[in-house]
Amino acid sequence: MTIWDGLIWGGTALTVVGLAALCWCIVTAARAKRQNDDEAMRLVMRKVVAVNMAALAASVFGLMFVILGIMLGN
Repeated sequence: MTIWDGLIWGGTALTVVGLAALCWCIVTAARAKRQNDDEAMRLVMRKVVAVNMAALAASVFGLMFVILGIMLGN
């Protein structure tokens, strides 16, 4: 196993973590939407937006690591 293989697998793991966090955001936002309390939904959505941005960043960086590992490993 080379360093490039490690970069590919590390990037894959980071992408999977980001996708799991995105799924959590979707489920949490759907649950918050079912509530009739507008103020409670706003509090939940503030947290969801922050986690959503971090999850998107993790997924993007993970995919960049995968692409770098593939390109530089050959």
